[in-house]
Amino acid sequence: MARPAIITVDDDAPVSAAIARDLRARYGAEHRILRASSGPEALDLVARLVLRGQPLALVASDQRMPSMTGIELLSRVRADVPDAKLLLLTAYADTDVAISAINEIGLDHYLLKPWDPPEERLYPVWTTSSRTGTTPIPSRATTSASSATGGPRAATSSRPS
Repeated sequence: MARPAIITVDDDAPVSAAIARDLRARYGAEHRILRASSGPEALDLVARLVLRGQPLALVASDQRMPSMTGIELLSRVRADVPDAKLLLLTAYADTDVAISAINEIGLDHYLLKPWDPPEERLYPVWTTSSRTGTTPIPSRATTSASSATGGPRAATSSRPS
């Protein structure tokens, strides 16, 4: 069976390359790291994986993109691959957007950019627990996104975006 895929989605090429690099460094031995520069491109990757019966572990998407927001994309991914973990990346403190996504699409995590160093900000957001999915783990670098929802974890950065 093929290694589970992790898809990163960001319209900013340097950011896309950076998150793919960081994920590959930590998870590349067990996962295929795929990049998309837009929501529609990511949906095409998801459709190909589903068609081939290949597992999808995680989709990490930027929120603010030209053709489709991250939440719109992740909502469609949730419908196609319900077991995939969903991570929303944002350079803005869009907590209302993230909380809405938690409630509407079952968002697993959101992460504020920048995530440097990845060992403290990115990696603690999730850990591999099975072939097809990931499970969040508590960390000093994570805080609750919403105590009312008991929802996902959000890594925060004190650096300006």
